[in-house]
Order: sequence, then C-alpha cells, then structure tokens
Amino acid sequence: MSPAWWHWVASRDSLTSRLTEAGHPRRFRVRLLGQGTGRPRRDEALALGLPLGRRAWLREVALTLDDRPWVIARSVAPLAQPHGRRLERLGERSLGHWLFRQPDLERGPIEVSADPAPFQPTAGPWGRRSVFRHGGFAVLVQEFFLETMADDLALPSR
Repeated sequence: MSPAWWHWVASRDSLTSRLTEAGHPRRFRVRLLGQGTGRPRRDEALALGLPLGRRAWLREVALTLDDRPWVIARSVAPLAQPHGRRLERLGERSLGHWLFRQPDLERGPIEVSADPAPFQPTAGPWGRRSVFRHGGFAVLVQEFFLETMADDLALPSR
C-alpha cells in the first residue's frame, strides 16, 4: 500500500472530517443507498458477536463530494441494544459525525482489505472495517474507498 493510501486507510479519526477537508471546496454529502433490518453476513455477525441468523440494523451509504462517490460504507448494529435504531434516524446524515462526538467512543482494531465491497459491486483499491462502541451501543462500520477518490486525489491504485 502506498503511503498516500495508508494515510487514509489507517486513520483512526473521522473519515467524514477527512473527506470534507480533502474535498474542499466541493460539497460533502451522505447519499443513502439503503437501510432496514436484515441478516448480517456471517463475517459481520462474528465481528459484532451476534448469533448467526440474528437480525440487525443495516445501512448502506455513499460518501460523495459534488455527487461523485468517494467511499461506499455499510454499517451493521444489533437491534437489541440501547440506541439500536439510531441508524434508522440518521437518514442522509453522517454516522461518523455523531460517533466522533461521543466522549467515551472506543474504536476496535482496523481490518484492511484489498477485496471489493461484498455488498456493492463497485471496484476500489482498499477497504477497511472496525467496530465502534459507545456505552451499550456497538456498530460495525465498513468503508470501501473508490477509484473516483483515487482519481480526484491523484492517489496510486495500490
């Protein structure tokens, strides 16, 4: 992985803030692709410690600058927890904006992948995921960086 990509993939701060700063003066927007209850994939359930087959809240978004998607993200949260439906109320607002304002936020290890997003057939050079915890709330956040971001920032593919 190039140092330029490592700067994005390994960062532990708010991706929303980083995208907004990098894209200035372009307009940052969260475009809701889908949300609702469903069964998480096996790897998602295991990451959250959910029994296989248990339903969860699923949310997929595109993080865009001037309506060009830079990142595709999927969040998975157990239904039976405090704030479990917080994702439902977000609409086209950033989950990261809310998460990173929580004083007791804990972020688990970042898992990096060179595989495409298993939930969207969009190619991109890198993906990452981690579990965020705030009080009794846990959410798995998966982010896949797209070629449009690499093109706009002149980042090497790998």
